Amino acid sequence: MSRFPRRTLAVVAALAAPALALTACAATEPGTADDETVRVLASFYPLQMVVEQVGGERVEASSLTPPGSDPHGLELSPAQVASLGAAQLVVYQSGFQPAVDDALEQTSPEHVVDATRYADLLTTEDEGHDEEPAAAEAPAADVPTDDTATDDGHGHDEHGHEDEHGHDDEHAAEEHATEEHTADDHATEDHAAEDHDGHDHGGLDPHFWLDPSRMPAVAEAVADALTEVDPGGADTYRANAEALSARFTELDADYAAGLATCERRVMVTTHEAFGYLAHRYDLRQVGISGIDPETEPSPARLREVASIVEAEGVTTIFFETLVSPKVAETLAADLGVDTAVLDPLEGLVDDTQDYFSIAGTNLESLRVALSCS
Repeated sequence: MSRFPRRTLAVVAALAAPALALTACAATEPGTADDETVRVLASFYPLQMVVEQVGGERVEASSLTPPGSDPHGLELSPAQVASLGAAQLVVYQSGFQPAVDDALEQTSPEHVVDATRYADLLTTEDEGHDEEPAAAEAPAADVPTDDTATDDGHGHDEHGHEDEHGHDDEHAAEEHATEEHTADDHATEDHAAEDHDGHDHGGLDPHFWLDPSRMPAVAEAVADALTEVDPGGADTYRANAEALSARFTELDADYAAGLATCERRVMVTTHEAFGYLAHRYDLRQVGISGIDPETEPSPARLREVASIVEAEGVTTIFFETLVSPKVAETLAADLGVDTAVLDPLEGLVDDTQDYFSIAGTNLESLRVALSCS
């Protein structure tokens, strides 16, 4: 008879079973008869979508960012960190989600695609973000304020729109706005800068996926990486990447045509997620908050945005799917303008939709708000 009680043997067997299963999995190469599925982890939805489209049925793609969650402030559980090391391919964007950057340093997976290397990111200066957005000469409407709020205070002026409105007028407006700031406002702005540094993107705007012309390069990089992991799928991955790139090109053409002739070219958004879209299609983005959606606008920033809305004849303030609409709705109600959704495509809240259907809805929303013909 065994020296060990049956209960002890049962526990040993239960513990040994997962180890044996992992050994069996480790011995199975992707593309073999036993397991043809390549397991890929993407850091958030737009990259997951690219992996799914390029990989097709040969790939199982998962996202580290849960559906309906804002990817900016993602935190990873120990199990998610461990899953990065076990993934056959990881697709992420360095500098966007610090928790993912840190986890990859710990786990060092063998195959990684960093979208930042292929998306040709713009700096906020390239997009025309103003450190102190110019307040228009029209008097600002009274807007509700929160004295504890912070100010990220970036505005956009795209493709020479500064000249259209006149630099001298803008500088005068800036000086006037500065005179109106109280000591408390300045303290709030300084605190906002500190908060923004907490999610510092190194001066780069991470939201490249809202410019479809930047997506094909990422699709090609994913196809190359999948081919390294699973050489047997090379032709499939290349063909799928080409088909996906064609869809991005078609979407880009739709946006260019749809936004070519509009009565207005200023779009006011809850946070500055749409700089690439504005840069690509000759629009001007004015964000209530900056790159980080968690940063609250100061009273001074709300006054500046209100002045721009009145001066530019803005009829719609856009809010987003993953960010509270409260500030946008309150500001719009005070100014007597409409609100509408403009989805930054950072994550899905409706699994019946996808990147392309949402991008199409965004285009129609912009055309209505900007009165495009």
